[in-house]
Amino acid sequence: MRLVFAGTPQTAVPSLEALLASRHEVVAVVTRPDAPAGRGRHTERSPVALRAAEAGLEILTPGRPREPEFLDRLREIAPDCCPVTAYGALLPQSALDIPRHGWVNLHFSLLPAWRGAAPVQYAVLHGDDITGATTFEIVAALDAGPVYGVLTEPIRPDDTSGTLLDRLAIAGASLLVATMDGIEDGTLKAIAQPDEGISVTQKLTVADAQVDWSRPAHVIDRQIRACTPDPGPWTLLGDARVKLGPVTIDDRDPLPPGEVRAEKKGVYVGTGTKPVRLGEVQAPGKRSMQATDWARGLRAGDDIRFG
Repeated sequence: MRLVFAGTPQTAVPSLEALLASRHEVVAVVTRPDAPAGRGRHTERSPVALRAAEAGLEILTPGRPREPEFLDRLREIAPDCCPVTAYGALLPQSALDIPRHGWVNLHFSLLPAWRGAAPVQYAVLHGDDITGATTFEIVAALDAGPVYGVLTEPIRPDDTSGTLLDRLAIAGASLLVATMDGIEDGTLKAIAQPDEGISVTQKLTVADAQVDWSRPAHVIDRQIRACTPDPGPWTLLGDARVKLGPVTIDDRDPLPPGEVRAEKKGVYVGTGTKPVRLGEVQAPGKRSMQATDWARGLRAGDDIRFG
């Protein structure tokens, strides 16, 4: 089939790579326009645009997918299908109607669970044991289209959103290619999602990533892992914002919530239940370091408390 792939972040690159290596012909990509990135806020192309340029593909970067110029060019290309992974913009019906096999999205959850912008983060945040990826036909309603294929992936106790998404991006790329194969062969038929089990996510904000040390240790552990690497978990030490890496729940005697206790073997913080042992810590203007190294900069005898 002639394909136009839509995607933007690094998470979408494995899908593009797999499609380029498949029996299908990728003739163009659709991606978000260049945007400021990094400390210098220099304008950069998306990871998908960079990979597409290497492959010599036409790159379409509409500000909005409803722009007439974009729709006209898509009609001229006349794709059979438009596979999508993390494109990042809503598609109007005028775009959905162009390819004869529609637009097929790779979504990183077991639909209808965790529809929306942050399925992997919500799966970690809510302590799910299993997640996965789903390919489905895009319709006007959010992530509600009929399903072509599904894969499952266990969530490991030490998974962050980043590590889990990395695995799903690679496994999901194969699922997306298999879905394209099945559509072309006529062996796959999309099946409507059930009406039960629907849950919806929203993008996690910086405010969502602030740790409340009065909460139970297992809730804090999930929150920190869900917010790693983005938007990045943090806490306050006085007026300073301190960034945190994943923590480990410890069985030692409880500490008051937020109290920091530095020892030779680790740095511990009290929660609403058991203490947690800090992993990496990044103070303002400093590099990220192991908590024991960070604690050496604290003044002995001070009452150190997060929150």
